[in-house]
Amino acid sequence: MFEDILLEKVDICNEILRDCKNELYLNLRFLDVALHGLLLEPSMSLQRVATDGLVFRYNPEFLIEQYKIGTVPVNRCYLHSILHCLFGHVWKSRKEEELLSWNLACDIAVEYILDGLPLRCLRNPPKPYRRAVYDGILKKIPVIHGEGVFHLLQKAKPDIRVLARLVQEFTVDDHVLWQREHSGPKSPMEQQNRWQEIRDKMETELETFSKEAAEDSKGLKEQLRVENRERYDYRDFLKKFCVLKEEMQVDLDSFDYIFYNYGMELYGNMPLIEHQETREMQKIEDFVIVIDTSMSCKAALVGKFLEETYSILSQSESFYHRFCIHIVQCDERVQSDVVIESQKQLAEYMEAFEVKGMGGTDFRPAFTYIDRLLEKKVFGKLRGLIYFTDGYGIYPLKKPVYDTVFVFFREDYQDVDVPPWAIKLILGEEELNYEY
Repeated sequence: MFEDILLEKVDICNEILRDCKNELYLNLRFLDVALHGLLLEPSMSLQRVATDGLVFRYNPEFLIEQYKIGTVPVNRCYLHSILHCLFGHVWKSRKEEELLSWNLACDIAVEYILDGLPLRCLRNPPKPYRRAVYDGILKKIPVIHGEGVFHLLQKAKPDIRVLARLVQEFTVDDHVLWQREHSGPKSPMEQQNRWQEIRDKMETELETFSKEAAEDSKGLKEQLRVENRERYDYRDFLKKFCVLKEEMQVDLDSFDYIFYNYGMELYGNMPLIEHQETREMQKIEDFVIVIDTSMSCKAALVGKFLEETYSILSQSESFYHRFCIHIVQCDERVQSDVVIESQKQLAEYMEAFEVKGMGGTDFRPAFTYIDRLLEKKVFGKLRGLIYFTDGYGIYPLKKPVYDTVFVFFREDYQDVDVPPWAIKLILGEEELNYEY
């Protein structure tokens, strides 16, 4: 008897969720693939609903109770879990002591999107408390997203009563299935890649075919941009500015001990192979760092960028015995050029670093200045130029003879177009060890 009642409730819930997906699709057509990206599965062990990126599990009793209130709670509940998958919240690992802040941050980010969608099927006007939370976050970061809110919570360390109030306000689904291994047909990595493809296609459609919908979904569009940015290892990136040369150093990696021992055993004291006395090394030789010191570029970010760059370059194996790094400060004109030729000089420069300029932004003077140095043969071999900036300025029209990268900090999530000859590198707090 109980099983029959349960099966009947499951059938009702499946119909409720089918209608939910249809209603959401009619209003958010660009979410077509995402809305059908989860299998439906009842679970009496859950109090609410949960997803692992493959299955949407729901408690039939909970879902029916939500439906009695209206279709809006069901629509918001289902889309809430879908957005967790789209933004990769399900697969990002955190330490045990960070889980509460991470789960809360993800819920706040997703609910912010839902509250910002002007659709009747999702309409649930945010309470004054919610608005106050959103306004407080937006004063500190330009886009409300999981990572940003998480770092704010980690830094603020709010009182347990404040956390409890936030959890009560923003919790919709259970995150117990996040990062959990399962024996399904798709591995967590495959699921993550699948949702990333869905996210990429959604952003493309919002940029091209669904511009009107994008205007009504500004929060969603901004978060998609945040999540679709590639993550970079800044240390690996700097290797692109290294020069490959032979250095007088024993190369143990190419040494074969088998032939060495065989020769010693066969001839007594004559090895068949010896260590190579030179090896190829990827090391820094000559390059330029240009710092945008205009009013729009924050001094704190400039300092963080230089600190991280210094920490990478200060490792002895990154340098040749002789090298040349020009650190140029420039706004609408070149303000200073400091030549660094040793780790000691770099450390002294960092200790006494002071931003000079704070005028307008024009990238052309820095490139003109470097070109003049090249004509004077100041550099032995200029590998490239790294320009740290917010991106709002006048770019040179002509491609320079050296590689150029414009480095942006991900605090500003508005995309900036760079010339086709330049590399655009976007760093976040994880790369620069930046604290909100």
